[in-house]
Amino acid sequence: MVCYIVWLAGLVALAGCLVRIRMYARTPLHLRWEIYPVPEGHAGQARAMVPEILFLLGLYHYNRPLWRRSFPFHLGLYCLLGAGALVCVTAVTGANLLRYVYVPIGAGGAVLVLGGGTGLLLRRLTDPKLRAYTTAGDIFNLAFFLVSVGLLAAGFCFRRVADPGAVPFVSSLLRFDATAPVPPLLAAGTVLAALFAAYIPMTHMSHFIAKYFTYHRVRWDERAAAVGGTLERRMAEYLMYRPTWSAPHMAADGRTWAEVATANPAKGAAK
Repeated sequence: MVCYIVWLAGLVALAGCLVRIRMYARTPLHLRWEIYPVPEGHAGQARAMVPEILFLLGLYHYNRPLWRRSFPFHLGLYCLLGAGALVCVTAVTGANLLRYVYVPIGAGGAVLVLGGGTGLLLRRLTDPKLRAYTTAGDIFNLAFFLVSVGLLAAGFCFRRVADPGAVPFVSSLLRFDATAPVPPLLAAGTVLAALFAAYIPMTHMSHFIAKYFTYHRVRWDERAAAVGGTLERRMAEYLMYRPTWSAPHMAADGRTWAEVATANPAKGAAK
């Protein structure tokens, strides 16, 4: 049963990610302001994105207290993903020497995720500034993630000697072997982690997908708005959209984007 749940959850997660990608790709063209430096070529873009993805440099420079909690959390997540990939490679190839790599990486990743995630959860609950932006869904997501990782880690740490380790367990999953014995604690952690993976694309935790579009379609989009070209026609169409946001500062009231954008906020949003 655990095997089927894992595969089904994986398919749901993949489908959810594809839906997200399609949604972001079909959003209206962003009106890019000239406020971000644009790196030259793919190498320049990689030099800008890789450090940001791995080390959260933006958060480091502008919100150091939050970075101290968020960076260990994300680093631990990368370690867990890397350890999981190495376990899969070992299960397929039989290269058992990799256990000297994936065991410390996986253990360290679990510690970092649990420590960083707990820090993020406590900060959301105690920081008055951050609490204003915290919803019940944010608390639920962090708690769901921490419980999933905690149960999964406990399932591997406290299994009996006769119980399967990471490689035999993953090997049974890859073979669709639903008859392989799974300790209850490990089964609970695996099922919960699989359900969480399927849940991620339905929430803002799927921001890892949005990051590509944020950089390449917003910050670095240098397509020229040639007079009479397709881009100009699309922008003219978008300016005729009528926003329905209820925020007081918008005061949409059926007005077009062009009317909203040209209103003077200092004088109010009245027509």
